Amino acid sequence: MNDQLLLLLNEKYPLNLIKVEAITDEMFRCIAEHGTYYARVTNYKSYEEQVDEVTYTNFLYQEGFGVSPAITSVNGEVVEKVMLDREMLTVVYQSAPGIHLSRKLWQPNVFHKLGRQIGRLHRLSQKFEEIHPVHHINDWYENEEYAFLKYIPKEERTIREVAHDILSTIKNLSKSYSNYGLLHGDLCLENLLVDQESNLTMIDFQDCEKHFYVFDLAAAVYSAMEYSYVGGGNIGDYGRAMTKAIIDGYQEENNLSPEMKGQLPLFIKLKEVFEYSLMHMYWDQDRLTEDQVRIMNHFRIRLEHHHSLLTS
Repeated sequence: MNDQLLLLLNEKYPLNLIKVEAITDEMFRCIAEHGTYYARVTNYKSYEEQVDEVTYTNFLYQEGFGVSPAITSVNGEVVEKVMLDREMLTVVYQSAPGIHLSRKLWQPNVFHKLGRQIGRLHRLSQKFEEIHPVHHINDWYENEEYAFLKYIPKEERTIREVAHDILSTIKNLSKSYSNYGLLHGDLCLENLLVDQESNLTMIDFQDCEKHFYVFDLAAAVYSAMEYSYVGGGNIGDYGRAMTKAIIDGYQEENNLSPEMKGQLPLFIKLKEVFEYSLMHMYWDQDRLTEDQVRIMNHFRIRLEHHHSLLTS
C-alpha cells in the first residue's frame, strides 16, 4: 500500500516524494528531497467536512497560529480523493516544528502557555466563523462518538444515568458567541508539539467540532491527569496546579466567564464518559485484552462512585 500511495500522492501533489511510511492506519510520513510531509488518508469524515476543517486550519496558519498548513494539490484542492482498495480522502500537511514533551515536562509553566494558545485559538475561531460560515462541521452532540447510550450496555445502569445527566445538562447550557464555536476537540498531549523556544503547535484537527470552548481546556486537563502525571507529589495538587495554570493563561488571551469556569469539572466528566463510551464503540468486547479489562474497570469504578478528577 505504501508504494501505491506514493505513486498516487506524486500524481496529486507537486512534492516529488521518494518514500512513504505508515505511522498509523491513517497517517503516513512522506519523505521528499527537500523536506518531510504527513499524509492523512481516511474516510472518517465526509469530503465537505474535511474541506471545512482544512480551510479552518489553513486560516489559523495564515493568522500566525501554531498549526501545520495543508499542501494544495496540482488541482488546487486541499482535500483530494484517491483510489486505494476503495476511494479515500487525503490531506497532506507540512511537517510541524517541535517534539512531544516527555511526561515529566508537562508542568504548570507549559500549561500556562497552552492556556494562552487555546485562548488565542478560540478568538481566531470567532473571527473565522464571521468570515467563513461553517456548514459541514457538526455541533458536538451530532457526532456519533457522543451517542453514549447507544454504546454503553443497558446493564450498566448507573453509568448510563451519569452519561444521560451529563449530556442533558450540557445541552441545556446557554450558548453564546463568546462561549461556543469551533475548537480543536481532542487536545490530548499527543496532539501538541513544543519547540526549543517553548512555542506550541497543535496537530490533528480531525475531531474539530462546534462545542463549548471550555471543552478544549477540559480535554487538556483530563489528558494531563490521566496520562502525564508520574508521581513525585500529590496528584490532586498536580491537577489543581495544572488547572489554575491553563485557566490563567487562557484569560490572558480570551474571556472565560465565571459561569463557564465553574463548569470545567462537568466537561472533564464529559471527557471521561466520552473515553469510556469509545471503549465500547471500538473495542471487541468478546476479545478484550487484560489491559483493556483493567482500564475499563478503572473507569467503571470512577464513574459508578462519582469520583471527580478535580477536587477542591
